[in-house]
Amino acid sequence: MDFKLETVDELLKNFQVDPSNGLSDEDVKLRLSKYGFNEIEEEKRNPFKSLGKKFWGLTPWMLEITMVFSILIGKYIDFYVIGALLILNAIIGYTQEERATRAVELLKKRLQVSARVLRNSLWKLIPARELVPGDIVRVRAGDFIPADLKIINGEVEVDQSALTGESMPVSKKQFDDMYSGSIVRRGESTCIVTNTGKKTYFGKTTELVQFAKPKLHIESIISKIVQYLLVIVIVLISFMFALTYIKGLSIIPVIPLALMLIVFAVPVALPAMFTVTMALGSLEIAQEGALLTRLNAIEDAASMDVMCADKTGTLTQNRLFITGIIPAQGFSEIDVVSFGALASQEANQDPIDMAFLDYAKKINVDLELYKVVQFVPFDPATRRTEAEIVRGGDKLKVMKGAVNTIASICNIKLDDNTLKALNDHAQRGYRSIAVAASDAGNLKFCGIAFLYDEPREDTPELINNIKKKGISVKMLTGDSEPIAREIAKKIGLGEVISVAKIKSEMQNDINKAAEIAEKVEGFAEIYPEDKYAVIKSLQARKHIVGMTGDGVNDAPSLRQAEVGIAVSNATDVAKAAASVVLTQEGLSGIVNLVTVGRSVYQRIVTWVLNKIVKTFEIAVFVTLAFLLTGYYTISALDVVLFLFLIDFVTISLSTDKQSGSDLPEKWKISSFVKLSIALGILTVSEMFLLLYVGLRYFAISSNIGIMNTFFFTAIMFFGLLFPISLREKKNFWKSRPSNTLLMAILADIVVVSLFSLFGFELISPISLKVILFLMGYAIACILIVNDNIKVLLGKLGLSR
Repeated sequence: MDFKLETVDELLKNFQVDPSNGLSDEDVKLRLSKYGFNEIEEEKRNPFKSLGKKFWGLTPWMLEITMVFSILIGKYIDFYVIGALLILNAIIGYTQEERATRAVELLKKRLQVSARVLRNSLWKLIPARELVPGDIVRVRAGDFIPADLKIINGEVEVDQSALTGESMPVSKKQFDDMYSGSIVRRGESTCIVTNTGKKTYFGKTTELVQFAKPKLHIESIISKIVQYLLVIVIVLISFMFALTYIKGLSIIPVIPLALMLIVFAVPVALPAMFTVTMALGSLEIAQEGALLTRLNAIEDAASMDVMCADKTGTLTQNRLFITGIIPAQGFSEIDVVSFGALASQEANQDPIDMAFLDYAKKINVDLELYKVVQFVPFDPATRRTEAEIVRGGDKLKVMKGAVNTIASICNIKLDDNTLKALNDHAQRGYRSIAVAASDAGNLKFCGIAFLYDEPREDTPELINNIKKKGISVKMLTGDSEPIAREIAKKIGLGEVISVAKIKSEMQNDINKAAEIAEKVEGFAEIYPEDKYAVIKSLQARKHIVGMTGDGVNDAPSLRQAEVGIAVSNATDVAKAAASVVLTQEGLSGIVNLVTVGRSVYQRIVTWVLNKIVKTFEIAVFVTLAFLLTGYYTISALDVVLFLFLIDFVTISLSTDKQSGSDLPEKWKISSFVKLSIALGILTVSEMFLLLYVGLRYFAISSNIGIMNTFFFTAIMFFGLLFPISLREKKNFWKSRPSNTLLMAILADIVVVSLFSLFGFELISPISLKVILFLMGYAIACILIVNDNIKVLLGKLGLSR
């Protein structure tokens, strides 16, 4: 429930609790049964059901139909090979899905802290999971707030950056609300628990993480490829069955041919190719300082055209720095820094204290010359810190705090120029801290320091490099618009900042929400659900979205984005929700991720083009040859050999050296098919020329086994050489393949030649003279004729 509008008295009445005694054990027992424990319940998943879903879908269906075909006609080897591939792909997919619940588990651990609670008139320390609405609790500096609270009395400053993205600590006073997941930085207060578990702000973020699910583009890409290949095969099978029926021939001999064509059409090795390629790519990226927790994120990184970035802790350092000083008359900047640092204490790890101490070290102020006799930490009631110090026998008193507070203590009125500077800095998101020091009992106003959460040093360079790669960058922050605008200006992002609540806009009109998201360069004053909505709205417009973040508030967006990137100092929750985790300080790993991703994309495209060309070539040639001669030019066993000797050897394409483009890659499946069919028609023509040569000069018609081996060898050589041409947009010699790819091709050529030469009681052997002729013919066709025609087709608009 939302208790923001209720007063403390109303809450105490509604929850039936006395703030001086707390709840009784009986009250707690009843409320635990009503509200449950203060923890995040994990959604229960049936592992067998999840695994079973991996056998349901277009690609699994086609593999399963092929297996049934194999059983019907007694091709048991085909059945076992395809079945093994189907099970392997299912296991890989299942293990990838298991990471969906890890973010929830980490959120549960985050809530496993202790809390000071008043029960039965006694204060006690209990596990936070046992808190219930209506409990009276006490929080103080350093505490993790274990549930949503409303302050009964006292004042505190809390760090909400992990929840809201606000970089500055927020002051909370009597009757204000505090959220589970925040950290108390200063002060202490007595509060009443309003919400626990998944009903808290923290818990709502968890639910967003559970429901967030990026669209896996590789699944849709595989489906499209299968669809195109099946269209080719189904048309040919239909044509073949029709002609067989018209001629009055038996359809029984057509069934093995149909089986072959289905096996060729279904890219059984494509999921494995994707996995191996992306796994090797992930190793490249790991060397550059980024770890992939979801392999297909590397493919999405290649296509990413929008990157949303959380501000606090990602684009900025989530640390306060002194960026400017206005010394009062009679004091220097060093005086302001020195006295401010002396009024600070490193042990507290207070952001403002650390800013003064760090700056003092930076300008080499020797604080060892002073001895701190007494230190009074920040108190929200006084709004300052104080210290008594001694130097050379002289006692001094120093203090720092809110400008108005220190000015009032020093009994001075700020001049117009100083007031203008304060106002200008406040509008740009700076925090102003005044410093004072006493001399002979008189407290004097020393000056003002301006503090700011500075951008990371590499952020402007990152933004520039990302934009050069054709990716639009958008900043998301819970900070105010002036702060967001100032940061955006500093990092070279632009100044078009919106405060629109995208979640509300999406509920009214998702297209309008997406239009707003596309036009602006950043969003300010937004909540986790708004960040999540920004990602969803952009995805609705077919954008591939990346998201960088570090806090709990970023977890839903990191999970929803195709490329969720957690920075090196991110919370465990953010890292678990992300698909990429940077392991080094800074953001350079993002640029490396995109660069390697685009290279990986090109390798996969080469494999896809090669597969479509081969499928078209073999399906059309074998079908037409059957109709013309009545023979299968290759046998069903040749199909199985193809699966092992071509599809799985060309996985070595995953190691190839290919450079990506300067713009986001797009899966142009229809364009790939057009190019592949053009090249396929060319190779079919070359195969028919080879059929003529074989019939006339090698007498292959005299023995069907010899004919099968003759074309098995030719098609294998064509298939092995084609990747060398297809991998390069220009002529094949413009770039060199990787050593692994070259060695795999050479090794495969040797294996095929030995098979064809000796047969090994699997196929009919042919002479070395024929094998050498076929090798020379394949080289001439693929690397000379087809390679030059490929370049010509590229100039006509048909390119990879």
